[in-house]
Amino acid sequence: MAVYTEVSFEALEALLEHYDIGVPTSFKGIAEGVENSNYLLHTTKGNFILTLYEKRVAAADLPFFLSLMRHLAAQGLPCPLPVTNKAGAATASVNGRPAAILTFLEGLSLRRPQPVHCEAAGEALARLHIAGQSFTMSRPNALGPSGWQALVEATRKQADRVQEGLAQLIIRSHDELRARWPETLPAGVIHADLFPDNVLFVDSAVSGLIDFYFACNDALAYDLAVMLNSWCFEADGAFNVTKSKALLKGYRRRRELDTAEVEAMPLLCAGAALRFTLTRLYDWLNPDQGALVRPKDPREFARALRFHLSVRRAGEYGL
Repeated sequence: MAVYTEVSFEALEALLEHYDIGVPTSFKGIAEGVENSNYLLHTTKGNFILTLYEKRVAAADLPFFLSLMRHLAAQGLPCPLPVTNKAGAATASVNGRPAAILTFLEGLSLRRPQPVHCEAAGEALARLHIAGQSFTMSRPNALGPSGWQALVEATRKQADRVQEGLAQLIIRSHDELRARWPETLPAGVIHADLFPDNVLFVDSAVSGLIDFYFACNDALAYDLAVMLNSWCFEADGAFNVTKSKALLKGYRRRRELDTAEVEAMPLLCAGAALRFTLTRLYDWLNPDQGALVRPKDPREFARALRFHLSVRRAGEYGL
C-alpha cells in the first residue's frame, strides 16, 4: 500500500454520495507499499479501505481482482470484499484514477514473522490455491518470464549505478532461467505477491489476505516460491531454513507438492527473486517524486537471487 494520488476531503465527499456507507469521520493515507494509493476510511457505518489504482494495475483487470476476492471470501478465506455503490458498481473514478472501496479487515502485518506465522501463512496460501480451482475467470501473469525481458532492457544500462555487477547478474540469470523455466507444473489462480505485509494476523492466526492486484493464473508452486523469498530471509541476507520448513509444512498440510514441483523449486525461487529485483530496480531508477512512498531496495532480492542460483537441490529449502 502507498499514496501516489492525493484525495481531498471534497473529492471523498463527492465519491461517498454514491455509496450507502455512512458519513466519513476519519480519512488518512497509508504510506506502506509501492503500487497503489490507499486510504483508511472510517465512517459512521464502519471501516473501509479506499484504493486508487496506479502504475502496474490496469483498469481492465479490476473485474478479475475484485471477483476473485469475492470468490475466495465465499470459500471461507479472510479476504476484503469490494463495496458496491448505489448503482451496483464495484469501481469508481477518483481524480482520474480507477478506484474501489473495500471492507477493512482487523489484524496486523508483521515485519519479523516467526516460524509459527510462516506455518499459518503457508497453510493460508494452500487454502487460496484450493479455493481458486473453482474460480472461472483467468488472467495471465504479466510479470512472469514473458514480462522479464522488457524490464531487463529498461534497467540494465543503469543497474550498476545501484550495485556493481547487478547488470551482469540480471542478464545472466534471466537468460538461464528463461532457458530452463518449467512450463508444465500444476497451475491455477495465484496471489503472486503474498509478502508479510499482505497477510494480517491476530495473535498467530491469519485474519486477512490482502492486495490481490498481481493475482493471476500461473504455476501454484511459483506462488510458494514468492513466499519463500519474502518470508524466509533475515535482515542480514541469511536464508532461515527453520522458517522455510514451517511455511512448507503449513502449505503441505492442505496441498501436497508433486515431484516435479519439488524439483523445480530452486528455479522457481530464483525466478521470483529475479522478478522482484527487476520491478524494484525499475521503481528505484524511476521514482515518483510526488508520491508519499519510498521505492524499495532492489539489492535485497538481488542477494536472494544469488543465493537461489547457488542452490542445487530442493532439500536446501527443507523439502
